[in-house]
Amino acid sequence: VQLQASGGGLAQAGGSLRLSCAASGGTFSNYVMGWFRQVPGKEREFVAGLGWNGGSTYYTDSVKGRFTISRDNAKNTVYLQMNSLKPEDTAVYYCAADAYRWVVKTRPIDYHYWGQGTLVTVSS
Repeated sequence: VQLQASGGGLAQAGGSLRLSCAASGGTFSNYVMGWFRQVPGKEREFVAGLGWNGGSTYYTDSVKGRFTISRDNAKNTVYLQMNSLKPEDTAVYYCAADAYRWVVKTRPIDYHYWGQGTLVTVSS
């Protein structure tokens, strides 16, 4: 499956952005979807994950209450709505797909397919 992330850009602290990740080449509903982020010199970290039917969602503590992951299986797209952005949210954001659809995992190594990344910059 191929993943194409979009929606990154520059936002002010307290602002919002919505990331999208369009999938092609596979059966989208078979995959757990996740969003990760990475800053230079640091490991890629889990941000949010979503079960194949949207019924299970998981978030890293630092984004709980501010970010929302969702998916539209009819459009083969997963979203990350980011509100109340903080400068520490600045990173390259990646979407990822895990072919094991029954459990939402948080380790990058557990995801089989990756998008190219989209840069989010939050200014103070």
